[in-house]
Amino acid sequence: MRKLIVAAFCALLVAAVPAVATAAPDAPGGAAGVDVPRLDWADCGDGVQCATAVVPLDYRRPHGPTIALAAYRVPAADPAHRIGSLFINPGGPGGTTKKLVRSYGHTGPLELRQRFDIVSFDPRGVGESSAITCRTPQEYRDAWDGATARPAPGGYDRAVAGAEDFDESCYARSGKILPHTGAENFARDLDVLRAAVGDQKVSYLGISYGTFLGTVYANLFPRHIRVLSLDGAYDPESYANRPYDYDRGQYRALDAGLSRFFDWCAGAPAACGFGDGHPVASFLSLQRELDRNPVRDQQGAFVANAATMAVELSFAVNRGKKNWPKLGTDLKAAQGRGGPLLAPFEDSTVAMLNANTAVECADRVFPGGLRPLRAKLAANVRRGPLLGPALGYGPPSYDHSHATACTQWQAPRLSRYAGPWNAAGSPPILVTGTVGDPDTPFEDAVTLSRTFDNARLLVFAGEGHSAMRRSACATEHEVRYLVDKALPPKGTVCADEPQPTG
Repeated sequence: MRKLIVAAFCALLVAAVPAVATAAPDAPGGAAGVDVPRLDWADCGDGVQCATAVVPLDYRRPHGPTIALAAYRVPAADPAHRIGSLFINPGGPGGTTKKLVRSYGHTGPLELRQRFDIVSFDPRGVGESSAITCRTPQEYRDAWDGATARPAPGGYDRAVAGAEDFDESCYARSGKILPHTGAENFARDLDVLRAAVGDQKVSYLGISYGTFLGTVYANLFPRHIRVLSLDGAYDPESYANRPYDYDRGQYRALDAGLSRFFDWCAGAPAACGFGDGHPVASFLSLQRELDRNPVRDQQGAFVANAATMAVELSFAVNRGKKNWPKLGTDLKAAQGRGGPLLAPFEDSTVAMLNANTAVECADRVFPGGLRPLRAKLAANVRRGPLLGPALGYGPPSYDHSHATACTQWQAPRLSRYAGPWNAAGSPPILVTGTVGDPDTPFEDAVTLSRTFDNARLLVFAGEGHSAMRRSACATEHEVRYLVDKALPPKGTVCADEPQPTG
């Protein structure tokens, strides 16, 4: 399997990438022309400092209505050798970044903690920054009752109707902010915060969706960049302008990642603990059982089913090989109708999934509206037969499930960025791709590295979503770039991690 993966990425490295348009000079609408907010940092628990940044709701009206952004910081441990602030965006989008700042600021790579203030902010509409509300936690959980792991008669119509209800609820509850959320305003907010912390140029680490935010920033403000490290990369043109193509790649990558886990289970049944050497058959049997008999509490209220398990699995597979033994244990627990894969969605998860759908619908336009949706969705879920149907025909949730909502999106997309993507005039950008990434396919990292005018590709030939803090080799190269602006040599490939033994 490893040889096949490596062969696949070698083929991608020699594939052609189409030319892109030339970017304009730094755009207005970031720190230029607005009142740069004062950040009054104060301890807010867990070894983190918090502040509030007030920025324009609409950068076309820089002195009009405002929105408050929650910002977080852990100061540099070695202030005498401090470079500045390192802004980190962990992706999603949809969750608060406070825990991320605490993690990187106290247990992240030592040199980053010493040389930088570790800083992040909750993007507008996310976390503590005027969070988007579409459904309450109970409404969201109830929407999954009746969803299945396999397409059922009427499943498409149910999915479209449920997504329409979701969209209407979003607009009714969060209509003021929805037009102004999305990557372009996120990037403008980042530029304002760059100025607010006193940095002339930004040092930035973006992971997953954070790579798209970083790409947009690089095209709006290429001369405001000190270093830009993008790990777990999006192909921006596909994501923003050809979303069915982008989703197809995600369905395929997720199923491939889960299949590689099952291959390991089949070869190491004792370490895996699930399936007795036949994990795929056991998994399909588990899905059928949960379709027939969803988990309910003592009062008969819905708790979980095969479709909600698919959402949890899409998160679990992202954690890479070190998590494989735990994933086997969790699937074994699911056979007993318990464990984390069959737990009800937590309130924080619901909030993240609400915002995730809203932000991605703000960023992306699915061409043709509902007319091509039935055929396009059916074709895409076939690329991921293990989990695709549950995600594609389930309620709007995470990544793969957005087509039904975005084709019916009601809010104006005033913060949508559609290109160009080449970041003309930027300093060298580091793009890191993981060959076995089950969320952002490796080929997207190859494409992004070639889309930029000035970029270097770093490869981690392993498993999991992103390489930072997963591969020691990739982490060291990213740290060297962030601290010293030193790129890895061309063609650098960090070796795979060993197979887990239990």
